[in-house]
Amino acid sequence: MSDCIFCKIANKQIPSQVVFEDDTVLAFKDLNPQAPEHVLIIPKQHVVDSAYVDADHEALVGHCIAVSAKIGEALGLVNGYRLVTNVGEEAGQTVMHLHIHMLGGRRLTWPPG
Repeated sequence: MSDCIFCKIANKQIPSQVVFEDDTVLAFKDLNPQAPEHVLIIPKQHVVDSAYVDADHEALVGHCIAVSAKIGEALGLVNGYRLVTNVGEEAGQTVMHLHIHMLGGRRLTWPPG
């Protein structure tokens, strides 16, 4: 999508602090971190949110989760991290492109927000 900020980041039209990239996924530091380590993991293919994931996207979404393990190790998050994806505005989704928040580097409380 031409007006999607995450598509522009994935296409290198907008700079980001990349922590991981391969052919299908890009992970970068969040500009408004909510934890010492806050990374956004996005598929390069535009998918609105997890409510739009179908059988064609299952491998892609699974790969996003698998990538989080590599990122966690690279960032030294040995005590754990949290993965969150929001679906829709009421849940707090502000960019309508599937993304997984990876939060770590401090004790995270429950319930969130």
